[in-house]
Amino acid sequence: MTSKLQTLVEMTRTIGKPENDYVIIGEGNTSCVIDDDSFYVKASGNQMNGITENGFVAVHFEPILGLLDNPPETMTEQKAIMQAARVDQSNDVRPSVEVSFHAMLLKECGVQFIGHTHPTAINQLMSTSHTRDFAFKRRFPDEVVLCGPQSVLVPYVDPGLPLAIVMREKVREYIDKNEEAPKVILMENHGVIALGDTPTEILNITAMVVKSARIFAGALMIGSPTFMTDEDVWHIYKRPDEIYRRSLFVDDGE
Repeated sequence: MTSKLQTLVEMTRTIGKPENDYVIIGEGNTSCVIDDDSFYVKASGNQMNGITENGFVAVHFEPILGLLDNPPETMTEQKAIMQAARVDQSNDVRPSVEVSFHAMLLKECGVQFIGHTHPTAINQLMSTSHTRDFAFKRRFPDEVVLCGPQSVLVPYVDPGLPLAIVMREKVREYIDKNEEAPKVILMENHGVIALGDTPTEILNITAMVVKSARIFAGALMIGSPTFMTDEDVWHIYKRPDEIYRRSLFVDDGE
């Protein structure tokens, strides 16, 4: 097993620990870049908790990205392209149904790792009318430091290629507006995606966005939530000491 795959396995096992309440059964998926041509992604149907290297499959970027620009007319054709994109054709393991958004995000956002989960704390908000406030407003400074000034919000779309196409549009809008890639993508009635360059960053972002969801839900139960102003959000995000602190939160100690 390569060191990159071992790192992805360990990150995924940590995300999948039952006490985190991020995923259960076969929920969620993770990925990481191998090189310019290929990436690892969790295989369909595998549980994150206790996953091994056999729960991942190496996939070529190009044919998967091609699906977004030229969607096949049938699901049969789409599945055939996804299977043909596997680096090792002797491996019968199927890539996750979300392989298309993993390929897109790794390339468009220029990150090394992705963690997609379905935390209870997140999905109880993603299933309400409060999704826009949760995605576009911030509640406390450390949320800004780790999760960015805003999150990308994606409406509910059928998982798989349709979701990847809509997500790409929303991510490009965010990059055009903020001149950098997002750290968090929220999907209505679905879950959350953390984007980063190290497993430590993925784990920290996921933990912080879940904490923020719990705080927001608690504020709704107590009364009317208050939010940081845009001015205060950007002040925190651009402060040199916070930029330095954010760099420490990304470091894997290598």
